[in-house]
Amino acid sequence: MSNFEPVLCSVSDAARALGIGKTKTYALISEQLLDTVTIGTRRLVTVESIRRLVEKAQMGEAA
Repeated sequence: MSNFEPVLCSVSDAARALGIGKTKTYALISEQLLDTVTIGTRRLVTVESIRRLVEKAQMGEAA
């Protein structure tokens, strides 16, 4: 059995991972600092964009 790392997560999971609220997470999505994919009716955040945001924050460039 292969171990896959997730590439997408829910907005709630993204907020939890970042330690922020869902409102701020949606604001980051609106500001195009987090990328999303819509599958059916679900809006999912790319894990890569979460990592990118954290890297920018560590460098003092994020919101």
